[in-house]
Amino acid sequence: KDERSRFWATYDQVSKEHDGEFLERNNSDMDIVLIFSGLFSAINTAFIIAMQPNSTTTVFVQNTSPNITVSSSTGSDPKSPNGTWFQGLAYVALSFSLLAAFGAVLGKQW
Repeated sequence: KDERSRFWATYDQVSKEHDGEFLERNNSDMDIVLIFSGLFSAINTAFIIAMQPNSTTTVFVQNTSPNITVSSSTGSDPKSPNGTWFQGLAYVALSFSLLAAFGAVLGKQW
């Protein structure tokens, strides 16, 4: 073998080891991002539903299970500027969480 073929054989071996470690580490990191963003999105969605003034889901939960008390108060009137800001921030947080989950899924499929 000449010098070039030994170099490329060594390079191929080292790059496969490095790429394997990199993919394994990032794959586990994306699993964590998916779990966190899924849990955060579920909790955030529950808060958004509770913030709605006349939520049909709240009525449904109260009709199906009389032992559960559902509170739809956010500490302020939803029509007030503070309530509007709070709802806006909740929707933005939900959007970013879903975007992070989408990015993690794309990363895992790549």
